[in-house]
Amino acid sequence: MSGTQAIRRAVAVLEAFGDDRPAWSVSELATAVGLNRTTVYRLLTALESVEYIDRDAAADTYRLGSGLIALGARAQRANPVRLRARPELEVLAAGTGETATLEVLSGGEVVILDEIPGEYVTSGSQHIGSRWPVYATSTGKAILAHLPPEELARVLAGPFRLLTAHTLIDAEQLRVCLAEQRRAGYAVAAEELEVGFVAVGAPLLDARGYPVAAISLGGTRARLTDERVPAIGSLVRAAAGRISHELGYRPDSPAGPGNAVA
Repeated sequence: MSGTQAIRRAVAVLEAFGDDRPAWSVSELATAVGLNRTTVYRLLTALESVEYIDRDAAADTYRLGSGLIALGARAQRANPVRLRARPELEVLAAGTGETATLEVLSGGEVVILDEIPGEYVTSGSQHIGSRWPVYATSTGKAILAHLPPEELARVLAGPFRLLTAHTLIDAEQLRVCLAEQRRAGYAVAAEELEVGFVAVGAPLLDARGYPVAAISLGGTRARLTDERVPAIGSLVRAAAGRISHELGYRPDSPAGPGNAVA
């Protein structure tokens, strides 16, 4: 399709910017994305014209622009899952003091789509747009537990990285864990992503029974103790059930693609 290559190159340029590298010079960015300097400069100039990129003239570097902030905000507001989940997230955060999040699957990661911070300084608040390994998060495991077998198999093919001493990186052990958490109706990630951090998540299912997202409550191990987790799990599972109902899910409907885990 005419113009596809230019679009893909522009997307590659935008995706090169991240928390660990918020600013690039033209030469460094060209090397990072594997394009020549002239092409990257032209792409940056075009993106700058619509405020998707900002140039720092003094440092001769580029960073993401305000146009992307506005575009991302519109995308958030237009997301039907976010609109339905937001009231439940607010109730969960207010009732427990912990941070409530809405996350979606993106490849081998989950991305925070919305968040209501808890009342505690150490409530585990993250930034919207943050990405985390799917296998080490409660939301990721809640989604994986309800994926169709073929999709689950692709994710479990790995590779997995040990993030803490508690991270499950063995595919078969993870599969057993997912089956248990599916039966419970909620998933737990206890210090698997970060030492001292515990989160409890549950899936949001659409009319087909497919896990389109997941919600969670997260906080410190000192507050989310083994004794408290079941109560938190019940709250998150119930909230996820109400959101799923609004998305068209009915437990007694015929099994859809997300209703079986191998």
